[in-house]
Amino acid sequence: MELSKRTTGRWALRLMAAVLALGSVSAQAVPAYARQTGQNCVACHVSFPELTPYGRWFKLSGYTFGQRQTLPVAMMAQLSRTQIKNNDDGTGTDTLVTARDRMAALNGASLFLAGKVNDNVGGFVQWTYSQNYNTDGTSSGHSGIDNTDLRWVGRMSSADANDVKLLYGATLHNNPTVQDVWNSTPAFGYPFTGSPTAVGPTAGTQIEGALAQQVAGLGAYAFYDRTWYGEVTAYRTADGLFGILRAGQDINTPGGVAKLSGSNPYVRVAYNREWGANSLMLGVFGLQIDRYVDNTDTSSGTDRYADRGIDAQYQYIGSPHTFTAQARYIHEKQDYRSSFAQGATANPSDVLKTLQLKATYYYDHQYGVTLSHFSSSGTADALLYPSGAVTGSANGRPDSSGNIVELDYLPMQNVRLMMQYTAYDKFNGSSGSGYDGATLRSPSDNNTVFLNLWVSF
Repeated sequence: MELSKRTTGRWALRLMAAVLALGSVSAQAVPAYARQTGQNCVACHVSFPELTPYGRWFKLSGYTFGQRQTLPVAMMAQLSRTQIKNNDDGTGTDTLVTARDRMAALNGASLFLAGKVNDNVGGFVQWTYSQNYNTDGTSSGHSGIDNTDLRWVGRMSSADANDVKLLYGATLHNNPTVQDVWNSTPAFGYPFTGSPTAVGPTAGTQIEGALAQQVAGLGAYAFYDRTWYGEVTAYRTADGLFGILRAGQDINTPGGVAKLSGSNPYVRVAYNREWGANSLMLGVFGLQIDRYVDNTDTSSGTDRYADRGIDAQYQYIGSPHTFTAQARYIHEKQDYRSSFAQGATANPSDVLKTLQLKATYYYDHQYGVTLSHFSSSGTADALLYPSGAVTGSANGRPDSSGNIVELDYLPMQNVRLMMQYTAYDKFNGSSGSGYDGATLRSPSDNNTVFLNLWVSF
């Protein structure tokens, strides 16, 4: 059943009440970077985490603008409610897809240590507590390190000493593309916030979150004349000296986290142009990794994944109108040199392709609407994508597609109230009923209405 108008209104009022209750606190305390720079949040963000040109320059400059803070900390929390169109798993056993349907859920609460150390060194470390919600209604809390990016930066000026001609630096981070400054790459790409209880497609490329908080990336980058950006980064397993970058992760269970063999290359090149209230970026990126089949056993052999992507971003940031758009396409070649020999995949190699398109309009930095389209497609592999109730695939294909409509309201800079509707026209290989090979569920049965309250201070 879709969310009724009465139910939607009731929950919107409850979330607004929470906003007003937090208002007196939020108005007196803003996030760490805003305190450091003396700027409003909208100077860096269209809406968190989407960056403006100033926000991108601040990040590339190692988060070093402004005055170093004695206590460089900030906090963030998200509370949400999700409704799935059909919460019956279709097995005829009266089993629910999620027992948390139409109930409040804690997406997460984060503590940030963020700011400059000196004029050349800065960064942020995020520690997050979240609830893991099971289909039977039980939940368990978990905390661990989240996105982290530490930087050293240098500058070369032109004849005008105040004009930085070449900005260059080094970054140590724990999630591929978290270091990127354009919101067309995966780590800070759309959707910026997702439901902790919704049902989503099974397939995803390695660069789209499969390595988050599991690897250590050490890279060097340069930004010339605010036009040409280049970066080379090497990723390895976050262990030994870099073990803190995956603190809180399950490293002792097979399948718990990824383990990589040696150093694995990532390359990023982008062309950037800014004029007036407009900015445009066109880019390419690529990641290749050798990943052990069993993360607890290096004798299990490795599979190779080669991700190649193109992306673009346009922004018009004016007053009162703001418009932004991002596009991303990723082609992943999967070489199952070890998994196939061990009978874990049906093919020795597969291909997976993903597409993400998104456009956002904001009025007066307060009222926003976003439209997005997403899709994935690839090689049929019945062992990688087996049948099974709700999350399975009847034909062993990873193909999924759909659209997202999102409404946002920011009553103050660091509070966002969001309503997001996701509609699927294809799910795990099929657009018809019985897509999972075990029930008569249709892709649209997984459509969701997602209400979210985001607060930072």
